[in-house]
Amino acid sequence: MAKVVMYCTAVCPYCTAAERLLKSRGVAEIEKIRIDLDPARQAEMIARSGGARSVPQVFIGDTHVGGFDDTSALDAAGKLVPLLNRT
Repeated sequence: MAKVVMYCTAVCPYCTAAERLLKSRGVAEIEKIRIDLDPARQAEMIARSGGARSVPQVFIGDTHVGGFDDTSALDAAGKLVPLLNRT
């Protein structure tokens, strides 16, 4: 399964929803990067995502998926699981 990284904050219902969705699709481990604890990581997230400033920002392998709405839409289109299964 591909590595999943999620930039998030402590109090973020969309972050929780994204984590729940990913785990329901078989993701056992999500590397969570808390941008509220480390401003440098927020700058990293913005640069890595092409300018996105909201959380969550989900990355599967080298692919930037986006926020919860993007992750959910990818799942609804049947493309999330195949992306997760790429190695």
